[in-house]
Amino acid sequence: MNPSCARCGKIVYPTEKVNCLDKFWHKACFHCEICKMTLNMKNYKGYDKKPYCNAHYPKQSFTMVADTPENLRLKQQSELQSQIRYKEEFEKNKGKGFSVVADTPELQRIKKTQDQISNIKYHEEFERSRMGSASIEGSETERRNSQDTSNYRGPSDQQSAQHHGLSGAPAYHHHQQQQQQQQKQSYGYHEQQAPASTQRSAPAGGKRFRAVYDYNAADEDEVSFQDGDTIINVQQIDEGWMYGTVERTGDTGMLPANYVEAI
Repeated sequence: MNPSCARCGKIVYPTEKVNCLDKFWHKACFHCEICKMTLNMKNYKGYDKKPYCNAHYPKQSFTMVADTPENLRLKQQSELQSQIRYKEEFEKNKGKGFSVVADTPELQRIKKTQDQISNIKYHEEFERSRMGSASIEGSETERRNSQDTSNYRGPSDQQSAQHHGLSGAPAYHHHQQQQQQQQKQSYGYHEQQAPASTQRSAPAGGKRFRAVYDYNAADEDEVSFQDGDTIINVQQIDEGWMYGTVERTGDTGMLPANYVEAI
């Protein structure tokens, strides 16, 4: 059975039927309620199940609610509920993160004051550290100069020091030799050959030792040898030095005890 037109009430046949807004219309009856302009499915706007054109579509407006005692009570109650929920959320999230603080003029002033105080303290600490480092460098320079002066020895002092307990690792002894040579050159000291009367002769009889390191004589009363050389007629002078003859070269003189081992 064919439906009736929502505007004219006549039967609507399938060839002229428009199905829109839950109703059936003739194509000619489907027009704007105000200006009667014929509409189609693309340009109509429905309001209260009636077709309107874009120009006459009813404008929706908001109604003003009077501030009655009941409305004021409801408003106050909703604000209290909002505050309660805010406090609950605040207690739950306490300690989980940082809250964003509004950048008010008062906070900006406090922040600026703190920055100025931090800059002043930084400059004070920087000046103190710079003055302290300068004083430390000055004292270090004085200490080195005094050490260089006190470490200088003449020929007799060096010979005495070598004859009385200057022992250590080969690397340390080599470093000490280089330092002594540099000090001698810096102070304009030139080695002189010791008189023949001051040189010691090899004692008769003694132990045999084998060299475990290469050694270059630093003074005239010392002997040079190579790793594996045999030293004969060795006599112990003190804990760090010995006196003997290198069997390979025949040279006799002093040698460091930590460069050789007993056979």
